[in-house]
Amino acid sequence: MSVVPAFAAAEQLVQISSDPYTNPQAQHRTQVEPDTFAFGKTVVSTFQVGRVFNGGASNIGWATSLNAGLTWQHGFLPGTTANSTPRGKYFSVSDASVAYDSRDDVWIISYLGILGSGGSGGVDLLVSRSTNGGLSWSTPVPVDVRGTTAHQFLDKNWSVCDNTPTSQFFGNCYTEYDNNSVGDLEQMSTSRDGGLTWSAGVAPVDQPHGIGGQPLVLPSGAVVVPYINLDVGVMADFISTDGGLSWGGSTFISAAEFHVPNGNIRAGLPLPTAEIDGSGRIYLAWSDCRFEGQCSSSDIIFSTSDNGLVWSPVHRVPTNRVGSGADYFIPGLAVDRSSPSAHARLALTYYFYPQANCSEATCQLEVGFITSTNGGDTWSTPETLVGPMKLSWLPLTTQGRMVGDYISTSIAPGAHTAAPVFARATAGTGPQNFHEAMFTVPEDVAAVRGGSLSSAAPQIAHTSTARPRTLHTSATAL
Repeated sequence: MSVVPAFAAAEQLVQISSDPYTNPQAQHRTQVEPDTFAFGKTVVSTFQVGRVFNGGASNIGWATSLNAGLTWQHGFLPGTTANSTPRGKYFSVSDASVAYDSRDDVWIISYLGILGSGGSGGVDLLVSRSTNGGLSWSTPVPVDVRGTTAHQFLDKNWSVCDNTPTSQFFGNCYTEYDNNSVGDLEQMSTSRDGGLTWSAGVAPVDQPHGIGGQPLVLPSGAVVVPYINLDVGVMADFISTDGGLSWGGSTFISAAEFHVPNGNIRAGLPLPTAEIDGSGRIYLAWSDCRFEGQCSSSDIIFSTSDNGLVWSPVHRVPTNRVGSGADYFIPGLAVDRSSPSAHARLALTYYFYPQANCSEATCQLEVGFITSTNGGDTWSTPETLVGPMKLSWLPLTTQGRMVGDYISTSIAPGAHTAAPVFARATAGTGPQNFHEAMFTVPEDVAAVRGGSLSSAAPQIAHTSTARPRTLHTSATAL
């Protein structure tokens, strides 16, 4: 029988931000696509505010907690668009990712600056910095501004910093992105001064085309970047062992078989989510349909590696039984960086349909949450955090209704507390008046909630080698 998710206590639901803007080119009140990062007891989240139909948003928002996600302060980046204070030059901004540099005590939000409607004038890559614990932010610092100079279309950035004091590259920060103007060529840029300046983009030696990379730094200082390789439609990674001066060729991780969810929701690519534990083990999760008959729905699966070169067989996260009819997508994985592999604390937040076979009018979107305290060997009984949500409550984009191309969860190291941040929507009062904002539910990862479910992989029900067309074509993810 199916696993029936328990509901989190309603009084725990905490709204951390909302959309204050009224500019006519965007759909208001909307917030989508959060990222989070935790260091010590500080958790910083960043997200799009005021979603624009054909790319980006009115501004990038931030919310910061100084007590492991219990209470929050929030605001919006300066100098980005006409909606920011002070005003900026960009039509819209998108794809916010947050990192922390412990050597320089600097928080960094990387994001895209979109020139012209839909990126018609190009797309730049930028960062804003915070030197006071994530409570105020600088105007944009250029990382790669080929959008401005050469009308290049840059996309899907993600940032990380080396926070291991014994690493020879301690304090380096790395940002992955792709250049959609040349078929999503993978690029890496490195900062060695707390995000003040950045190197020119460097491609891995095999010049791969891909999207959705999430760089991770091993205790040795090696940087591993799992991503979707669009050349052959698989999960792969590439590595730097010299502090970002050069990047090796791609290593195969796993095939990627993805069921595109019904209902015209924007979830057309199984973007990976990756984190690292206290022993340096990498955990990579994504949405995949290989265990479901005829690829009729997707589960969330994961693989692990200690070096980025050799990866474990995939395991299925037991959010429900195989064949339940539910569909799971847009996962956001957290791993407690202070916990060793044998007792690694994991927290996974995700969106799902209780019934995959639905339409835009009938699909019910919910947010789920599940944890492990032993590195993913077994998992707690899943919880439903919010829902059901109607898809008509979500802003419309060129690629469907949107909560985000990704979601995010962070665990404050040593605090046993997870902070999942997600878009929650309720009914608005008109076709262009939404009610979608950023929320969290503080969760105790150490607690065992309702049992222990094995992640042992069942027999594969769908073994077709055919992969979705979306993994073979140039992808734009504004």
